[in-house]
Amino acid sequence: MDFTLTPAHTELAKRVDEFVAEKIAPYRQEGDRAATYRPGLIADLAAAELFALRIPREYGGLGLDSVSSGIALERLAGGDLAVCFPVLNAGLIGGVLAENGTPGQRAAWLPPIARGEHLVALALTEPDHGTDAAGIRLTARPDGDGWVLDGEKTSIMIATHATHALVFARTGGEGAGGISAFHTALDDERVHREPLTDLGCRAGGRGRLVFDGLRVGPDNLVGTPGGGFRAVMRGFGVSRALIALMAIGVGNAALAEAYAHAKRRTAFDQPLGRHQSVTFPLVEHTTLLHAARLVSFEALCRADRGEDPRIPSNMAKWWAPKAAVEAVHQALLTLGHLGWSEDGPIAQRLRDVIGLQLADGTAAATKLTVARLLLGKEYAP
Repeated sequence: MDFTLTPAHTELAKRVDEFVAEKIAPYRQEGDRAATYRPGLIADLAAAELFALRIPREYGGLGLDSVSSGIALERLAGGDLAVCFPVLNAGLIGGVLAENGTPGQRAAWLPPIARGEHLVALALTEPDHGTDAAGIRLTARPDGDGWVLDGEKTSIMIATHATHALVFARTGGEGAGGISAFHTALDDERVHREPLTDLGCRAGGRGRLVFDGLRVGPDNLVGTPGGGFRAVMRGFGVSRALIALMAIGVGNAALAEAYAHAKRRTAFDQPLGRHQSVTFPLVEHTTLLHAARLVSFEALCRADRGEDPRIPSNMAKWWAPKAAVEAVHQALLTLGHLGWSEDGPIAQRLRDVIGLQLADGTAAATKLTVARLLLGKEYAP
C-alpha cells in the first residue's frame, strides 16, 4: 500500500499552497465581514485553473483525477472554506454534464465553466425537502417542445454569485424516477434570488432561488427525462469525500494556530505546550483528522480506479466534519480569549465548518447509505 503522492500531485499541492498564501488567506476575514467574495476572486481562481481541474481536456479543462481535486480543495479550505464552493461545484456539476450531456451540450457548457465565466450552482434542496431529495416538488410543466419551471430551491450555495444552475425538477410521478435535471442560465426576470443570513461561510452567498414560470427548452435537459436524480447521486460518491477533505483542511488550519500559540504563549513560567492538558487534546484531534483524511483519499483513489467509492466516501462525510468541528473547538479553547474573539483566527473557522455537517448529506443520510451498502436495502433502515 503506497501512501505517497505522485510528482504531479506534489506539484499541484505546492502551487495551490502558494496561491492560497497570496490570494486567499489574507482576505478570509474581509470576505466574512462583507458577506461576499472580494472583487477579483473569481478571476484569480480561474487564472489558477481551479475551475478546470475536473473538466475534460477536450473542453478546455485539465482533466485531472479525483485525488487532485481533493488536494486542491483541502488546501483552499485551509485558507478560506467559503472559497471552495464554486470550485467544488465546477467539478461536481461539470462531471454530471460531461457524463450525461450531448456532444453539443458539453461543447457549449463545459469550456465556460473551466474558464470561470459560468459559475454553477446545484439547485436540489427545497424548503420541505433536504435529506428527502427524492421528494422535491419544483415542477417542470411540459410546454411545446420544452418545459416551464415553477417552485423554490433553498439553501443553495453560491446562489447569489452563480450565473447558471443545474436545476432538479419533477417531470413525472413520485419518487426519484420522476425527477429530471435542467442546466439553465439564471439571468432571467423569472428567476428571483434571495440571500440567506448564515452562521458561517457568509461570503459563499447561500440563498433561495425562486422559479416563476421560467421556460427551458429541450437543449436544457441533461440526460433523459427522469434521470436527473440518479445522475447527481452518482456525483455525490466523489463530492462527499471532497467535502470531508474541506472540513479536514479547516480543522488542521485551526490546529496549526493552536500549536503555534502553545509554543508562543507562556503560563506558569513555561510554554503552554509543556502542559499535558493543553497538548494532549490537540494530539488527539490531529490523530482523528489524519485518520479521516486517509479514509477520504481512499474514496477518491477508488473512484479514480473505476471502483465504487461510496462506502469510504460516506464514512468520511459523516465523520470528518464532526471531527473537524471538535478540533476547531479545541483550538478555540487553547487560544482562550483570542480564540473567542472574532478578531482572532479561530472563531470564523468554527462558524464556517459547522455547515459541512449538513452539506451534501447529513450524518444520518450518509450513515444510511453505508448501512444499505453493507447490509442490503432489505435489511437496513
